[in-house]
Amino acid sequence: DKERQTASFHANSSGTSPTSSCSIDESYKYVFLPVCYSLTFLFSLTLNSVVLLRSCRHQDGCHGGRRWNTSLIYMVNLATTDLMYGLSLPFLVASYVLRDRWVFGDFMCRLVRFLFYFNLYCSIFFLTCISVHRYLGICHPMRTITLESKRVVKGTCALVWVVVFILTCPIFRFAQTGYIKRGGGGGYVNCWDDAIDKEFADYVPYGIVLHLLGFFVPFVIIAWCYSQVVRTIFQTLQGVRERERTSVSISGSQYSHYIRRRRKSIKTIVTITLLFALCFLPFHVTRTLFLLLRRGHLGGCKVMKTVSICYKVTRPLASCNAWLNALLYFLTGDKGAPCCWPAAHTDRSKVEREIHMENESKSSRVIF
Repeated sequence: DKERQTASFHANSSGTSPTSSCSIDESYKYVFLPVCYSLTFLFSLTLNSVVLLRSCRHQDGCHGGRRWNTSLIYMVNLATTDLMYGLSLPFLVASYVLRDRWVFGDFMCRLVRFLFYFNLYCSIFFLTCISVHRYLGICHPMRTITLESKRVVKGTCALVWVVVFILTCPIFRFAQTGYIKRGGGGGYVNCWDDAIDKEFADYVPYGIVLHLLGFFVPFVIIAWCYSQVVRTIFQTLQGVRERERTSVSISGSQYSHYIRRRRKSIKTIVTITLLFALCFLPFHVTRTLFLLLRRGHLGGCKVMKTVSICYKVTRPLASCNAWLNALLYFLTGDKGAPCCWPAAHTDRSKVEREIHMENESKSSRVIF
C-alpha cells in the first residue's frame, strides 16, 4: 500500500470557517526528489569546483588562462554560491529517503532551509548582475568605463550577498521542526519547508514578497537586458555590412570572424534566457500558487493536489541551475584572448575596435 502524506489546509479567514483537510498522495517524491537532488549535488560539486580551481589557478599569472577581470569576478561569485547551494542538498536527500523524517535537529533544519533559498536567490542575483554588466558593456561601452573597475564589481558582489541575506534571513524564523501524526498512531519529526500551520498566515506575505523581489523582478531585468543586447547586435551587424560595402578597412576574414562571433553571442543569449526561464519560472509560479491556495483554501482539493504536485516536480528544475551555470561557462566561454597577448595581435585589435561592438570583449571573456 502506498503511504499517503496528509496535509491540512485551514480556511479560517473570518475566524468562524471550519477546518478542512485535503489528503495528497506524495509517495512519488520519496524517489523522485532524492534522485534529482543527488544528481544535482554531484554535478554542482564537480563542475563548480572545476570553475573555481581554474579561476584561482590562473588569477596571478599569465599561463594561457583568463585574466582575473570583472566578468570572471562575477562568475567566481556565481560558482561559489552554486557550490554552496549544492552542499545543502544531501540533508534534503536524507530527509526524503527517510520519508520526511528529520534527524538532524531544529537548528540544522533552519540552516538547511535558509541555505537552500539563500544560495538559490544569490545565484539569480549574480546572473542578473552578469546580464546587466553584459548589457552595459555592449550597448553603452563608452559610458560605463568606470564600471570596469574591479573595486566596483567587488562592491556589487558584496552588496548582493548582503541584500540576499536580508531577504532570506526570515526563513530562519519560519523554518522549524514539528511533530506530524500518521494515521493509525505514531508519528515523526518533520522539517517544514515554509512554516508550521499556526504561522503559515504570517509566512505567505513574506513568501510572495520574496518571490517578487528574488525572482520576478530579476527575471524582467534579465529579459530586458538581453533583448536590448540582441537588438544592438543586429543593428551592429547591419552597420558592419554597410561599412563593408563602402570601405576596405575590414578584410573578408575579419568580417567573417566578426559575423560568426556575433551570431554565437545571439545563440548563447537566447539559450541562457530560455534556461533561466525553464529552471526558475515554473518553480516560482507553482510555489506562489501553492502558497495562495493553501492560505485561502481556494479552488478545492483537486486544484490543490495538482498545484502541489507541480510545485514538487518543478523544485528540481530550480536546482538544475546550480550546475547548468558552470556547464554553460565551459560550453560558451570565450576561449580566445589569454591574459598576455603578443604584439602581433595589435593590428587586429585596432581593426576590431573600429567596429562598434568590440568594446564588449574588454569587459567580458565569458558569454554570460
